[in-house]
Amino acid sequence: MVTMATGKFITFEGIDGAGKSTHIAFVAELLRARGLTVVTTREPGGTALGESLREMVLHQTMHLETEALLMFAGRREHLAQVIEPALARGDWVISDRFTDATFAYQGGGRKLALDKLDVLEQWVHPHLQPDLTLLFDVPLEVARARLDAERTLDKFEQEKADFFAATRAEYLRRAGQFPQRFRILDSTRAIAAIQDEIRQLLAAV
Repeated sequence: MVTMATGKFITFEGIDGAGKSTHIAFVAELLRARGLTVVTTREPGGTALGESLREMVLHQTMHLETEALLMFAGRREHLAQVIEPALARGDWVISDRFTDATFAYQGGGRKLALDKLDVLEQWVHPHLQPDLTLLFDVPLEVARARLDAERTLDKFEQEKADFFAATRAEYLRRAGQFPQRFRILDSTRAIAAIQDEIRQLLAAV
């Protein structure tokens, strides 16, 4: 839980094609309707430096450890420039991905040792975790079918089924490890049904 601030921190997670991005604007508007100030952001990205690193991470081939280090470098800047100041102001922050994604993609999918990611997590944000993490979960075949074949896929979206199976498995492991903040949503359902559940979850935050 966030202890250093009065705002709340909500993260959206899931494998590519899980449908999480569909619901971010809905949640932001729902919170604003409650009179809250909401900051929406994303990872990789969120800052000018982070967006530059995003292009590198998503499109350039590099050593696995370099990839993980760049993710956490961008995250440190994201925290310093966007997330921590917003929470300190009492704003609510909604981030499309955060550290759970690094465990899922670089740890689960790419097989980087999780203890190395544990060290980086404790270094970069030892006292801050999301108040609520919404994990949008779908079977692999559903996720793959949702990816738009008309656009250029980044290097992660081009990965094979076994990569996404391992990524999804690590997401679910993290959810089991941190049940107090994770909520798993069946993202195969109709959008209205998912948003009804989200509305109920936010009422308890």
